[in-house]
Amino acid sequence: MKFNQWTLGLAAVGVVSLASAARADETKMSQVQTALSNTTLSGYVDVSAQFNPGGGGTHPGAYVDGEGYSSVSSGPNYNLGNKANQISLNVVDLALDKPLDESPWAAGYHVELWLGPDGTTLGTSSSDSQAAIRSAYIALRTPVGNGIDWKIGVFDTIIGYESLTSGNNPNYSRSFGFNIEPTTHTGALASYKVNDIVTLQGGIANTSFDGSAYTANINNSGANGNNGGLSNPTLIGGVSLTAPDSFGWAKGAVLSGVVINTSEGTNVDGDPTGATSYYVGATVPTPIAKLKFGGSFDYLNVHSGGNTWNLAGYSTYAFNDKLSLNLRYEHLSGSSALNAGAYTTYSDYYGNGGENNAADEITATVQYNLWANVISRVEARWDHVEHGNGYSSISSGELNQSEAWLLAAQLIYTF
Repeated sequence: MKFNQWTLGLAAVGVVSLASAARADETKMSQVQTALSNTTLSGYVDVSAQFNPGGGGTHPGAYVDGEGYSSVSSGPNYNLGNKANQISLNVVDLALDKPLDESPWAAGYHVELWLGPDGTTLGTSSSDSQAAIRSAYIALRTPVGNGIDWKIGVFDTIIGYESLTSGNNPNYSRSFGFNIEPTTHTGALASYKVNDIVTLQGGIANTSFDGSAYTANINNSGANGNNGGLSNPTLIGGVSLTAPDSFGWAKGAVLSGVVINTSEGTNVDGDPTGATSYYVGATVPTPIAKLKFGGSFDYLNVHSGGNTWNLAGYSTYAFNDKLSLNLRYEHLSGSSALNAGAYTTYSDYYGNGGENNAADEITATVQYNLWANVISRVEARWDHVEHGNGYSSISSGELNQSEAWLLAAQLIYTF
């Protein structure tokens, strides 16, 4: 055992013994080893190839956000134009976890990093950095009632049908609904399981809304002025209902509702900001064991004026353990100046006397897991604007075609 000079000096004057110092060092090492032994490393590597018939890159008429469609907003909305007609590395995900155990005062942590082009979309790092914090929080339990579980730090939002983790979603491309929701919060979130049926969640965060997009505000900085701090907090509330075994074939069905209110402040230009997101979603088994359905409704009220809503339906049919077919249909409508992933709802750009615009999309994804630990997908998607043409900032403000196609393939290796 090697001792530092301070310990040797104390031993020389009889303040401590080398034996006790050795035992103390061994105890510290044991604590570190115990903590590390309960920590797990996981993650994934996500790659894809996209083909966008009718254009790509900066070609007028191209639809070039993260899934190959037009986009005009910034922040975490997957506006990755370089994926159109490209083979791409999307992201390398690395996560360290020490999950909560069953003790009343349990403690743990979660740290998850994104490396690669998708890291620039999270808004948790500088705009030119491809390394970003996906989430990082301390997990705690307080023994109140059945136990309250806490996340304090940077955590995923509780709103929405789809996740930031692509492999957890039924499709490769993101939905309209995903793109009008926040994705990440910096704050504190509490979860309480009332019983096997009812779970409650509530929290407070720095999240801000600048009039066109949500920002996680990991360091409460950026272009949102005084909006997004504790002086103008975001409040999060949700309830989830799970069908018990007595529901027969419908057991395990989940119905959830969430409200996220971002307080109104002002941006750097002095304009009012803030928004309220409302969400209802459900996943339901069917009497056919291989078939399940899902649905979601998003409503975004922009406090400075305007709204956007989206209705989505999902279905999954698992032919066997490896092969499944996932379908999605969406209808988007609204009057606010907001990007929703494939088309904006800027009514000013459509003529027709300022008529609110609407869009629809249909996505079909075949997933076949041929290799162990690998998710493999092929996908076709069709988007259509109902009134006039879509709008893309890539084409310098010119109106583009009213529909677009996407063909894609994706591989995700998880570990």
